[in-house]
Amino acid sequence: MRRLPAQAVVGGVLVGLVVVAGLLGPLLVPHDPYTQIDGANLLGPSAAHPLGTDELNRDILARLLTGIRVDLLTSFVAVPLGALLGCAVGALATVNAALDVAVQRVFDVLLAFPQLILAIGLAAVIGPGATSVVLVVVLVEIPVFGRLLRAAVLRVREAQFVTASEVAGGGRGWVLRTHVLPNCRGPVLVQLALSMSVAVFIEGAMSVLGIGVTPPNPSLGSLLATSLRYLDLNPLFAVGPLVVIAALVLGFGLLARGAGNPALEAA
Repeated sequence: MRRLPAQAVVGGVLVGLVVVAGLLGPLLVPHDPYTQIDGANLLGPSAAHPLGTDELNRDILARLLTGIRVDLLTSFVAVPLGALLGCAVGALATVNAALDVAVQRVFDVLLAFPQLILAIGLAAVIGPGATSVVLVVVLVEIPVFGRLLRAAVLRVREAQFVTASEVAGGGRGWVLRTHVLPNCRGPVLVQLALSMSVAVFIEGAMSVLGIGVTPPNPSLGSLLATSLRYLDLNPLFAVGPLVVIAALVLGFGLLARGAGNPALEAA
């Protein structure tokens, strides 16, 4: 058996807690995240509203738990989708030299755009919203995973067991599928966890700039951006989303360290 490193276990617990909170949010609080409560304008923390209420009389905890789902969407849907597309393109590019050159130039173009500039341009075309956030994350991750897998494939392809398979008559596609790609999983898994933490930052930055999730829909980034205007009245307005963002980023970071740890000890 193989024992997971301690940091991977801690990271999994942190991410798991956030996932459970996001999925079970409606069952954890009695308030609707979109309903305005009479006489509850910018209330401080209380038993009825643990994190207080916002400027539109809505319960902050209810909106926080609902907003978690947007970040889970970008982390667990957009990042794997970008990774899948990037790995597919990166693997195919290693089969043909001319195709490899063309793919690398396309990756150069995508990587030439800073993430926020790409986000602003995309939002200008299709408008702000969760769809823009997902598309930006996918486009950002495609060249990252494409180049990562290409480098791993070129390294593994020089191994003796791969050469032996080719000498024995194995076709290029069969050798790539059977021997090369399975031995490239380690770097991809590490990058997957790291990219999930980056996706949380991208969503937050886009929401702060006003090109992310649009009102009245909540997200961690939009809640944090709104809270900055009311820190003197209710500091917990900002603490709530900050704690969740920190838990997600730290959890994914620990998972990445655990996935990249070569010392997965045999029990």
